[in-house]
Amino acid sequence: MNLVVGFDLDMTLVDSAEGIADGLMHVFSAHGADVRRDDVLATIGLPLDMVFPMWLPEESYEQLLDEYRDHYGRFGIPKSKLLPGARDAVDAVHEAGGRVIVISAKKKDFVDKVIDVVQLPVDTTYGYLFAEHKGQVLLEEGASIYVGDHEGDIRAARAAQAMSVIVTTGPMTRAELEAHQPDVMASSLTEFRPWLQRWLAAR
Repeated sequence: MNLVVGFDLDMTLVDSAEGIADGLMHVFSAHGADVRRDDVLATIGLPLDMVFPMWLPEESYEQLLDEYRDHYGRFGIPKSKLLPGARDAVDAVHEAGGRVIVISAKKKDFVDKVIDVVQLPVDTTYGYLFAEHKGQVLLEEGASIYVGDHEGDIRAARAAQAMSVIVTTGPMTRAELEAHQPDVMASSLTEFRPWLQRWLAAR
């Protein structure tokens, strides 16, 4: 069996919440938008072209994006840290002879920089993709599993006819995630290795 496992990045493998929130709050503050930090944190994982219009619908998206990237690239990325079980999950795939691909809504060079900061040994990275667009990459890569933390990740796996393994380490609650009927739910990636071993044995 040619095992390929896809992982989402933010709040699945990596706790990037504070760095992302700092960057977004910096932009909102610069443009006079009164935004609660908790509301910003709840958007993590969504593409930024869905986030900025929530509070600054009249502003130029490209301008807001440039301002965010400048702040996040300098101050946010260095704050990235691995979530519990992330390295072990990647190791488990490699030990099973598989490949690990990371597919994120972030632009690819930021994905690569975050991966470098946390020193995670993944095989391939993709950026600027969300939901069904991630699914297309999963199909092209022949992935049989996609691991994420958001309902968009469930849609990605479904589009690729892959197993959706969803952790509750992101902004969505377990109940919200369960409403989208993922194949597997876990509280964190510490549960991934034993699940993968059982899944491989069953196949």
